[in-house]
Amino acid sequence: MNYILTPREKEIFTLLIENNNTKDISKKLDISEKTVRNHISNVMQKLGTKGRAATVIELIKLKELSL
Repeated sequence: MNYILTPREKEIFTLLIENNNTKDISKKLDISEKTVRNHISNVMQKLGTKGRAATVIELIKLKELSL
């Protein structure tokens, strides 16, 4: 299976692994915190993961993200 992140989802998860929280990301991208959480939830749903850390690990395994 190949899970492709949207450009915005990739941007949000890249900021997450750079140690930004939801509030930081919303300010940097000029979107609401709820929108940030929705993007994160959408990716978690696509991957069937629970929690941000597990999602980041899975995205790295799938080569969607790199550290």
